[in-house]
Amino acid sequence: MNAECPRIADQLRRAFDGKAWHGSALRELLSDVKAAQAHAHPLAGAHSIWELVLHIAVWTRAAVGATQGQAMAKIVGTKEDWPVVSDSSPEAWNEAQHRLFEAKDQLAAAIEQFEDARLKETVPGRQYDFYYLFHGIVQHSLYHAGQIALLKKQMS
Repeated sequence: MNAECPRIADQLRRAFDGKAWHGSALRELLSDVKAAQAHAHPLAGAHSIWELVLHIAVWTRAAVGATQGQAMAKIVGTKEDWPVVSDSSPEAWNEAQHRLFEAKDQLAAAIEQFEDARLKETVPGRQYDFYYLFHGIVQHSLYHAGQIALLKKQMS
């Protein structure tokens, strides 16, 4: 019987889409952010909202790949870890958000279909298990959501 995987998928959806215990989810935080705001760097040395969105999406997509048997590449500290915003148009901002939530949808569906018995299997390319990865993606996304909330507050 699968009981844990659907609960993890629910936590992922709450972190991204709403009805989260902690407060505003990513979708709520991003709903009123315009491209210029997303691209801004209101705090010296901090990433922009846009960069955070791209970063969250990178790790979410990597987790999707892992559920499909793809080895997770070592991306910490690489250009892939923190993609550069090369087009700061409103259309590019909308696309970045779309890709983030599309990756979340893919991962949530993959987690729901994942067998609880496999949660202790080692993630391809890593030295930890899927249980750790799935909860880590939720935690990682919420950590950066908090940064987005602070950046928005700084700009208001």
